Amino acid sequence: MAQPSGEFRQEAVRTRGGELVSGGLLVGVGAPDGSEARPCPEEWRPRPRRIERSEPARGPVGGVGRAVGPLALGSGPADLPLLDREADIAELLGLLAEGRSIRLVGQAGSGRSALLAAVAAAAADIAPGGVVQLCGHRRTAADLLQDLFAATHQAPGYRPDPGRLAAHLAEVGAVVVIDAAELSGAELEHLLATAPGCAFLVAVTPGSPPPAAGSRIQDHLVAGLSRPACLALTARLAGRPLDVAEKAWAVDLWFESEGLPLRFVQAAALLRQRDVAVDALVAAEDDRMDVFGAVDGPVRDPDPAVREDALRRTVPLPSVAETASPAVRLAEGLSESAQAVLRLAVALGGECPTAPHLPALIDVGQGEAALAELADAGLTVSIGGHHRLTAGALELLAPHWPARGCVDGAAQHFAWWVGHSSVTLEQIAAEAEVLIGVLVADRTAGRHEAVIRLARAAAPALALALRWGAWERVLQLGQEAARRAGSPSDQAWFHHEAGVHAICVQQPSRAIAELETALTLRAAAGEQRGVAAARRMLDLLRAEGRQLPAAAPVAGGRAPVIRKIAARVPARLKSSRRRRVVVVSTAVLTLGVLGTAVAMSLTGPDEHRPKDPHSGRLDEGGAQDAPFPQPSGSPSPGASGTAPGSPAGQSGSPEPSGSASASHSASASPTKKPSSSPGATESQGPQQSQPPAPGQPQPPAPQPGQPQPTQTHQPGPQPTSPKPTGSTPTSTPTPTPTPTGTATVSPSGTPSGTP
Repeated sequence: MAQPSGEFRQEAVRTRGGELVSGGLLVGVGAPDGSEARPCPEEWRPRPRRIERSEPARGPVGGVGRAVGPLALGSGPADLPLLDREADIAELLGLLAEGRSIRLVGQAGSGRSALLAAVAAAAADIAPGGVVQLCGHRRTAADLLQDLFAATHQAPGYRPDPGRLAAHLAEVGAVVVIDAAELSGAELEHLLATAPGCAFLVAVTPGSPPPAAGSRIQDHLVAGLSRPACLALTARLAGRPLDVAEKAWAVDLWFESEGLPLRFVQAAALLRQRDVAVDALVAAEDDRMDVFGAVDGPVRDPDPAVREDALRRTVPLPSVAETASPAVRLAEGLSESAQAVLRLAVALGGECPTAPHLPALIDVGQGEAALAELADAGLTVSIGGHHRLTAGALELLAPHWPARGCVDGAAQHFAWWVGHSSVTLEQIAAEAEVLIGVLVADRTAGRHEAVIRLARAAAPALALALRWGAWERVLQLGQEAARRAGSPSDQAWFHHEAGVHAICVQQPSRAIAELETALTLRAAAGEQRGVAAARRMLDLLRAEGRQLPAAAPVAGGRAPVIRKIAARVPARLKSSRRRRVVVVSTAVLTLGVLGTAVAMSLTGPDEHRPKDPHSGRLDEGGAQDAPFPQPSGSPSPGASGTAPGSPAGQSGSPEPSGSASASHSASASPTKKPSSSPGATESQGPQQSQPPAPGQPQPPAPQPGQPQPTQTHQPGPQPTSPKPTGSTPTSTPTPTPTPTGTATVSPSGTPSGTP
């Protein structure tokens, strides 16, 4: 990470602003009155492009770029090759090649991160999408899915909604390696279900809950190393062969620690510190002999190795109890710069800032060397773009290494840094855990004003960097500090930002509660612009029953959509040659007798109609994938005039046929109503009556002295008003042709034909 260049003091602290797309929303971040979300125009929505393996992968924000993904895994001291892990690597590669997902479990310090790095390097050719390495430290499942999307798709500044994210990740087939994951069983299952084509290799923190019953992920235990491997590791890190006493000491440590590699990394650091003490004794003896000399001649052995071994025996080895908890003793043997960095990391809850920040925070110029010294001692590990203390080191060091004011002014420094124009969003995302550590340290010290200042500067930057888990945590800390400081204006700002965050993650109930709180506080403080901003967000939530827009409406009306749907009707539905009759009636009480006027239409041979005419509601999101039913009383959208094979003029007549059965149909329901075409917008006049074809029903004849019926088509499914008559309920027509004439119904319900 590069330190911002230029004349720093000339640029004041500013709030970073910008825009991002979250699902179907365009979110403006960093406005003076708070962030705002509005429906994103369709032409502004990103079009994610899949990153091929031949292209350099765009890793998620906060990771260092790599050929096949972000480098987010910790490595051992001096990048030593793994010892005694060949069987584990071969087994894991075989399971990944079968498409299985594995969860690495084991004690803290068992070498899971190093094993992950080795498997990731060897699994590049297993999956078509290669390998994607992610960091799970302080990440939620949503953050990890967004990181996976960013590593496999080219779409900067875009965070898809869960539905679109699942659609994009369903096409990914890669080996996903996640280190230091802190996920529950349900979150892990959600991760696997969202990317079903990926094989996951996840190293979980000790004490993580087991996966759910029936999960497709299986556990792989990472045990300790064998005794020869532990002795070889200690000798390589110590830089020399072990003597007999040191080998016996290492064997005792192997029995006590069950072969955990981290314990032997720290043991080698203790041996190096012992060697430094031995070298000091040798130098002191040489100085004494050079100054005072010898009376009768030299008494020292001329062989330096023999003299060094003799002096080494005078320096005792650490006890097994000291080796079991060596953090305090290791810290005492560090250099002054490394001790200052270690003290800062303890004050920040175990998170170490990157090297460019150390000169401004603790006046350490060689930050890289100090961090490397801590990593070689086994006290820190590199993960997610920065360093953090190893497991158990924070608890051991906190009572012996107080802060002593090393975090004083850290909030002011980072508030300036996140707003500087030369700092990228990737750099800010890499320091997200450090920023949270500074906020927690200042909260503990009671510096609430510093917490408010840093939280207001960091929250918009983390939102733009798409580190939304850290964004939410910063807003929570800012709310608490503003409440303790008694600042209603800052409280309103943090509540407003929390409401926008809830809108983005599709939690409307929490968003309304946060925004209403912000509205009340801003109204009491007289902030009219802030009140207007909160009301705009509430109006967005309450519109359309709190349903946020997921897709832009189709322009041009509904008629073009219906034509597209009709053109995509499957051929198997178009080949049906059978006719179906839909009879719908309206109940009218006349003289105690239920009477209805019948509207009946015969569908053409090329049309398909569901049983319920009101069940085919047009949906802009998915209606084009299914055939849309043709309503009665309207011609086919794809043809003009009369459909082939259908009687002329029968599609526009709402009256019953001249032939009717004397028995009523039991299937005719008086509650169903005929629906008109949703795509027509003009009224159609009566069609010219033509003689019926042989074998077809008789079209109705107009009644003398009555106007011809017309149909008015509305944009949506509307019932057609039948012509009221004194007829009886609907009679079932028969396909038998009858002579031309009219049908009358007597009050008793018996139809009679008039020739």
